Amino acid sequence: MTAQLIDGNALSKQLRAEVAQRAAALRARGITPGLAVVLVGENPASQVYVRNKVKACHDAGLHSVLEQYPAGLTEAELLARVEALNKDPAIHGILVQLPLPAHIDAQKVIEAIAPAKDVDGFHVASAGALMTGMPGFWPCTPYGCMKMLESIGYDLRGKHAVVIGRSNIVGKPMALMLLQKNATVSICHSATKDLKGMTLQADVIVAAVGKQKVLTADMVKPGAVVIDVGMNRNAEGKLCGDVDFEGVREVAGYITPVPGGVGPMTITMLLVNTLEAAERL
Repeated sequence: MTAQLIDGNALSKQLRAEVAQRAAALRARGITPGLAVVLVGENPASQVYVRNKVKACHDAGLHSVLEQYPAGLTEAELLARVEALNKDPAIHGILVQLPLPAHIDAQKVIEAIAPAKDVDGFHVASAGALMTGMPGFWPCTPYGCMKMLESIGYDLRGKHAVVIGRSNIVGKPMALMLLQKNATVSICHSATKDLKGMTLQADVIVAAVGKQKVLTADMVKPGAVVIDVGMNRNAEGKLCGDVDFEGVREVAGYITPVPGGVGPMTITMLLVNTLEAAERL
């Protein structure tokens, strides 16, 4: 068996076309969905991410503002800038690119963003909404993973899903989203004693730890769906995920590639969240 690919590029293109249509409908009513992206410092990876986010907004007909500040910006200055964006009626979503310089408390900055503009889904209010099943913004990467499962018509009810990773950005919210769809969910991490024993039981595996080949073919039940969230560089400098792709694709039923899998979906769901923030007005 060779797994079917879940093509994140193709799905992302489809969803972005839908975003563009909905954005056009809002503009016809005099509302242009607006996203502010705030970058502090000169982290090269962050610069690439924010450029891609701003370009994606423009391509979909959204208004986007990129605010770049030197690494020496004080925490108080950044908090003041976030507060100004909170009050700006042209801005519906605020994204402060992480990581921030060490002298700035990232959580304090995230909590300063108005929950109604928290399109990254990292605010405590957003986490609480997800936990309790209330309306709110879902973090973009796990939200994208759910859209990928939806795209193949996969019914999660009663299925055993294993999430490898427990971060606040992917692992924990991923588990809650799967739970909302009536999956039975296990969260595995660095202290899990028998990872292989857990993954061999899984109908769905989401690997999100940032470690190469954390999931290999002998750890996957035939026909399982494997979602690879990892973004790593191998010895040759080539982009790869957390999954041993070549081995696992011969066992799994479905698999996401890296690159071209979850990555494009993350920015797409940011656009969806920004659009929904504008539509809620």
